[in-house]
Amino acid sequence: MSKQIIATTAAPSAIGPYSQAVKVGSTVYLSGQIGIDPATSDLVGADFEAQVRQAFKNLAEVAKAAGGTLAHAVKFTLFLTDLGQFAKVNAIMGEVVPQPFPARSTIGVASLPKGAQFEVEAILVLD
Repeated sequence: MSKQIIATTAAPSAIGPYSQAVKVGSTVYLSGQIGIDPATSDLVGADFEAQVRQAFKNLAEVAKAAGGTLAHAVKFTLFLTDLGQFAKVNAIMGEVVPQPFPARSTIGVASLPKGAQFEVEAILVLD
């Protein structure tokens, strides 16, 4: 198995011992992204919607570094610390992810790194 490590400074660097993404063949596995501003390494603020938008922006930058876009996503996994925000995530995802929409799981969690309220990870298949 040949794997290519994907990294970009346009998205936050890894907080631990993992890669931003790993490409195997035409499949790219993107690590979870939270609403961190890559320039400051801090959360964009306490606003839930701002964190969601930044997390998707970070994910899109990693996808771009791998040679793809969010349109190449076949699966998203979303993590929310408050499932009451589910409708807001759906609305934002509908804006930033082109149709046809990929498969998706949404999971309620007790906490996320750096006190984030939202995290998103993805699997891409490049044409």
